[in-house]
Amino acid sequence: MDEVQGKAAGQVRELVTWIGAGRKLTQTGRVMLADARVLVERLDTGDRMDPVIGDRMFKTKSSEELYHLNLLVEWAKAARLLRVAGGRLLPVKKNARLLDRPDELWNALFEAVPRIGSAVLVSGWLESVFSQEYDAGLRALLHRLYAVGGPVGGETLRTAVWQAVTAPYILDDVPAERLRGWRGSNDRDVRLLLDALTALGAVRRDDDTAELTGPGRRAVAVMRGEPRPGDPVFQLRIDLDDVAAPAVWRRVQVPATARLDQVHAVIQAAMGWENSHMHAFTADGVQYGRPVSELGFRDERAVTLGALLKEGGTLAYTYDFGDSWEHRVTLERRLAAEADRSYPVCVAGSGACPPEDCGGSWAYEDLKRALADPSHAEHADTVRWLGLDSGAVFDPARFTPGEANERLRLASGDAS
Repeated sequence: MDEVQGKAAGQVRELVTWIGAGRKLTQTGRVMLADARVLVERLDTGDRMDPVIGDRMFKTKSSEELYHLNLLVEWAKAARLLRVAGGRLLPVKKNARLLDRPDELWNALFEAVPRIGSAVLVSGWLESVFSQEYDAGLRALLHRLYAVGGPVGGETLRTAVWQAVTAPYILDDVPAERLRGWRGSNDRDVRLLLDALTALGAVRRDDDTAELTGPGRRAVAVMRGEPRPGDPVFQLRIDLDDVAAPAVWRRVQVPATARLDQVHAVIQAAMGWENSHMHAFTADGVQYGRPVSELGFRDERAVTLGALLKEGGTLAYTYDFGDSWEHRVTLERRLAAEADRSYPVCVAGSGACPPEDCGGSWAYEDLKRALADPSHAEHADTVRWLGLDSGAVFDPARFTPGEANERLRLASGDAS
């Protein structure tokens, strides 16, 4: 790697080496206190044994009180370097080779980050919503760091995580004081996760900003499913059916390994939709979507573009089952991923995305006529409904790849 690795990889290497043939655990599965005393010093974890507060010493009664040591142990387990069997902490022999391969060890620890939420974040009565929605919060944090490509303010990151983890909940009736407490817990846990990523060397911190390091950026790209140089990329043309004058279409380049739920996110961002309605793909008479039992969709997360499309092949994408926006997705050609280029990317297109909930393709034609003609009976109501200053503000021909790519950069690597 082209940057110095953080402290965590060396600590995990030393931990696994010290474990040797195995160490006995407590009945609750924790490191024995005598072993913990050795490891805190040996690994330089930063934990305080028998802390003195004021003029009083508080005796450490269990290794469970040692946050950083527990995190390292759980991280090593999540990276499949250690395992628990028969009340003992044991090395995973088949992965012992990683200890002598720094890059592979680092990658194994980064890949384990999605599995260490319970060790990184605070549990108990002070736990945050983030601790319940760790996957969503982690994706939001890493994606925001990746999308910006430079230093990101701490408040921006904390807000991104808060919005992601609270999305499934209705908070309108939560008292303001309680909501502030929850937000405070969320912000604390974001800092803890950033601390762990900094210790690994995936993130660089400066005051209240953070940015991905070179290794961190490459690792997040892999986590997002971005192709490596030379990997297959599909160039897709997405046409919105039954809309003309002007036609609405986009040309995007997407990894061949993209799952259909990820393709859904690409279409939403490239077209300019708001992802506020249901959707479905149809290929060879089979419908794919979010697994909703009453609709009988096959799981879109279980199939990739490469498995469905050959060059010249098409699939259908329906968005909003009320307005029924029908899209035709065509594989124009196969490409090889270029170095130093992020995917997906929009390379061409035409026409503005219709407004959400305007009634479908035929109603959209009526809407365009109403907006273009100030004497039209529905002109004023349509302008007011869209929240425009005037009908001239909406240009049905307006489209720039730059705006589409900005939306693609801000869209999550996984479908929301």
